[in-house]
Amino acid sequence: MNLYYVNINPQKNGDHEVHTSVCEYLPNFINRQYLGLFKNCKAAVEKAKKTYPQSNGCKTCSSECHTS
Repeated sequence: MNLYYVNINPQKNGDHEVHTSVCEYLPNFINRQYLGLFKNCKAAVEKAKKTYPQSNGCKTCSSECHTS
């Protein structure tokens, strides 16, 4: 289980990236929203999409959920 966060600032392509709490690319505190404790990134991305419909897993820490 991991703690997940979503970047409140979109990437250039519009994606809001979902990161684990230990990711080297985790945004600083003011630029992230806590999603919760999840078994996998799929559940975390689903939750992020409720607020940010264009959410995507981080290529580094959530690669199985990274689609673009």
